[in-house]
Amino acid sequence: MTVQTRLDLADQREGADLAAFLGRLLRFDRAAAVRLQAVPGPDGGVLAVFGRLPLGGSAVLAVRTVRLAGLDAAADLTVSAGQLLESVDEPGAGLGLPAPVTGPSWAGLLPPRSGWQPIGRPPVDRVVHEVQGAVAEFKHRVAGMPDHHRTRQAVDAVADEIWSRPLGAVAGLPLRAAHAAHTIGFLRAGGPLAAYRAGAWLRLDAPAGSVALRTAAAPGAGLGLSPLR
Repeated sequence: MTVQTRLDLADQREGADLAAFLGRLLRFDRAAAVRLQAVPGPDGGVLAVFGRLPLGGSAVLAVRTVRLAGLDAAADLTVSAGQLLESVDEPGAGLGLPAPVTGPSWAGLLPPRSGWQPIGRPPVDRVVHEVQGAVAEFKHRVAGMPDHHRTRQAVDAVADEIWSRPLGAVAGLPLRAAHAAHTIGFLRAGGPLAAYRAGAWLRLDAPAGSVALRTAAAPGAGLGLSPLR
């Protein structure tokens, strides 16, 4: 059996977007790994790339999908984000599949593919406004801490308190989901947003990608985020 080691993309612009996504993940963790799931389809197939945003004491999963020009068979593997970025062709027309790596623990627990129920369609401008206001509050509160109290634990506690708050634009979705989407570059002016729930999982979809997280009631939750800037 021949194992496919290269994927051709249906649109080279999506290759450039994928490279930007991987670059942002590597800003947070130079040793980041991503889980890849490629599924054949009538129009060539789809590749989903899952990455972990290690912001603050915990994390949120970011998901970027790209359309494929063709796919021999389904693929599911975890690889180095840096090696995958290096494999993206300069024109963005294709990418190589690096050798698999031992997956981090988060890669074994991904959001479900089905069973999602809609919980809201927030206006992107309102969501961005809320996130920017929360970032400003975070900066103000951290700047006001005495130097000897400004520990990583104290900063993460402030971040977790802020990002655990509900997003005003969507009942049931925490601010941390919107902040993660904003930080990874998924929130774009005029782009439609949609929020969903499936069991313990929450998801926020934007045209450029999705973020997913588990609720505090679920094992492995507590996904607090610290703003980058």
